[in-house]
Amino acid sequence: MHFKVRHTTEYRYSAPVSFAPHTLRLTPRGGNLKGLHQELTVEPEPVSRNAGVDAFGNTVTQVAFDGMSDRLMIESRFEVETAAPPSLDGIDLPLLPWPDAPDDVRDYLSMQPEDETVQIFARELAEECNGATLGFLQHLNTTLYTRTDRKIREEGAAQTAAHTLSVGRGACRDLAVLFIAACRSLNIPARFVSGYQAHAETADGRRYLHAWPEAYLPGGGWRGFDPTHGLMVTDGHVAICAAPEQAETMPVEGGFYGQDITSTLRFEVEIETSR
Repeated sequence: MHFKVRHTTEYRYSAPVSFAPHTLRLTPRGGNLKGLHQELTVEPEPVSRNAGVDAFGNTVTQVAFDGMSDRLMIESRFEVETAAPPSLDGIDLPLLPWPDAPDDVRDYLSMQPEDETVQIFARELAEECNGATLGFLQHLNTTLYTRTDRKIREEGAAQTAAHTLSVGRGACRDLAVLFIAACRSLNIPARFVSGYQAHAETADGRRYLHAWPEAYLPGGGWRGFDPTHGLMVTDGHVAICAAPEQAETMPVEGGFYGQDITSTLRFEVEIETSR
């Protein structure tokens, strides 16, 4: 699938401010991409710009500023071709719960046990699938899609997994966190992904940054699931960042210096797709 994306983020301040260094996580990632062309515009113009790769394999751009401004605008424009990942047919996965994970994916397991209600929820779904890993992941994906009232929430971090499970309501990032917690409770490494999806389902057609989980499958690599839409991730998604926790995937991270300053945020996402 061919994606053409424009994502604009604009901050306005009640008076001129100076800016701390910012980290931008807006570059598409993943082995299923080809022909990527991106333009990343920042105003005011940074005095330095450095691109690199973080500990989780994401392309990050570090920018630093001089002087003061009452506005900060960041715009990412890119075009890219996506391809569906290889089939999982023939991959032999252990029954659930899994034994200890390999060292290179231990960062994607919880440091502490998940909430008991989440553990029970995950175990019950696994038992309904006779412990089959892929069956569990598909069942979990469908269950969150059918049992959860999915709502857009523009502000705030993700809810806890236990809260989303309790209230049965949440945004895409909340469902991703619950999916990840259920996987980790059974020792399946899982991570949080932010990016873009091909199709809008909002009443006004407005586009938003999307979030979904990925689970690590030995022999199959990282595989995405989208509980917001009840489907597996194939070529209809473009990831820009993946990390163990949501906080590590923020597309724009930084701050400003000023006293008694108020700020407003405006964003716009435009996505065109074709085959």
